[in-house]
Amino acid sequence: KILVFSPHPDDDVLGCGGTIAKHAKAGDEVSVSYLTSGEQGDPKISEKELVQIREKEAKEAAKILGIKNIFFQHLPDGFIEFNKEAFLGLIRLIRQIRPDMIYFPAQEERHRDNRVAHELCLDATKRAGWGAFVEAGQLWSAKTILEYEVWNPMNDWNYAEDVTSYMEKKLEAMRAHKSQLKNLSYDEAISGLNRYRGVVTGKGKYVEVFKIVKTSDLSFNLPS
Repeated sequence: KILVFSPHPDDDVLGCGGTIAKHAKAGDEVSVSYLTSGEQGDPKISEKELVQIREKEAKEAAKILGIKNIFFQHLPDGFIEFNKEAFLGLIRLIRQIRPDMIYFPAQEERHRDNRVAHELCLDATKRAGWGAFVEAGQLWSAKTILEYEVWNPMNDWNYAEDVTSYMEKKLEAMRAHKSQLKNLSYDEAISGLNRYRGVVTGKGKYVEVFKIVKTSDLSFNLPS
C-alpha cells in the first residue's frame, strides 16, 4: 500500500507522478491525500468554483495514473498551518490506510504550503507509530518514507527512480489539470526537470529523485 501526501492537486503528479504510475502498474494500491483543494490557484475564479474544478481535475488525473483512493483534507490553500486538527487528520489517515510506503514534499520546497506540509507529514509519519493520540486509531508505522521535489530541484536526494516508460502517462495526468496549465506550462517544466535528472543520474531518460527519510527494506525498487 502506497500513500502520497500532496499539498495541492497536481503536486503529486509533478513530484512523483511517474513513480505513482509505476506503483499502480506493479499492482500496488495507491492512495493520495490532498491537503488543500487549490482554491487559490486562479485569482479570476471564485474559491468555491475553483475547489470544484480542481477536485474534478485531481480525480481525472488519478484515473490516468491508476490511483485507487483519493482524500481531500480541505486545509486552507496558501495558509496550511501546523496545528492539532491538521496533524491529527494526517495521523488518522495513516492509521486508517496502514501504508507500507509514504511520499510527501521535501523540506527544500520554495512554496510555503509545501514546506509546512513537509513538517506536518514528517512528524505525522513518525508519531502515527507512537503510543499517543489514541483518538486517531491504532498505531501504524510505514516501512519506507520518501520525500519528493516539486517547485525546485532537491540538493539532498539519495534515491532515483527511472520513469521513462511512464513519462507520457505522467504528462497526460498533468494536462488533466487544465486550470493550472493555462497560466503556466507545468508539463514542460516537469518534463525538463525529469530529463535533467535522467542526464545527471544516468538512471534513464526521465528520472524522479527522492530523499529517503526511512526504510527498513532496501529492495523496494520498482520494475521498469
